[in-house]
Amino acid sequence: APGTNRDREAALACERAGGRAQIVHINALSDAPWRLAEFQMLVLPGGFSFGDDLGAGKLWALELRYRLGDALAHFHAARRPILGICNGFQALVKTGFLPGPLTEDAPAAAEASSSAGAAQTATLTRNAAGHFECRWVYLQPQRDSVCIFTRGLDELIFCPVAHGEGRFELAQTADLPRLHAQGQVALTYVDAAGAPAAGAYPLNPNGSLADIAGVCDRTGTILGLMPHPEDHLSPWQHPQAARGVRGQYGLALFANGIRVAAQ
Repeated sequence: APGTNRDREAALACERAGGRAQIVHINALSDAPWRLAEFQMLVLPGGFSFGDDLGAGKLWALELRYRLGDALAHFHAARRPILGICNGFQALVKTGFLPGPLTEDAPAAAEASSSAGAAQTATLTRNAAGHFECRWVYLQPQRDSVCIFTRGLDELIFCPVAHGEGRFELAQTADLPRLHAQGQVALTYVDAAGAPAAGAYPLNPNGSLADIAGVCDRTGTILGLMPHPEDHLSPWQHPQAARGVRGQYGLALFANGIRVAAQ
């Protein structure tokens, strides 16, 4: 979309993970929604779509909802992986795809989460510190999550954040236990040893509820996260690479998505 600036990095991550990536502008898909069915996995990359007018990801979400809603619903109904990073996460939240309906009615919730017209149950709002955050953070994949992107991952992921509106909040804070119980919390902010950030800044860089860095929908096939795993794919990208520090790459998230997409 206009303002997106992480599309090439996201495409590279998909290719490094074994996929074949194609960068497609939102207008091209809106003019021919049927093209979405040609692909096996969808990545909404980071940036500042539409200049963040009306709020981060809001206009992109409107494009997705009203011009691609049916195509996206069919894509998701086929359980093809969808990954939203930073601005892409914001757009998926504001379409209602993430985290989706939080209800005791499991069948109805699963059906509703397949629609781009689902009610918004969460938001990503201004950082608690009140300013733009650009720093590296540690993420802990949650073992009990249903997310296909984090499945089997135990090692921490070390990657940067770059956002001004990344604080995850639920419309109803009382729904937090349900979000955990349904395995929809996929990634949390932690320290270098893997201990919970416990809301402490800057370990939790934006003040997100319960240190949540990434959430998935009820099916586990849609993941959104604020940090940028596509910015740490190789040893030389580590901020302490000159000191020989290695590991904790973000590539594993893409590898899991590609693996499911190829099935």
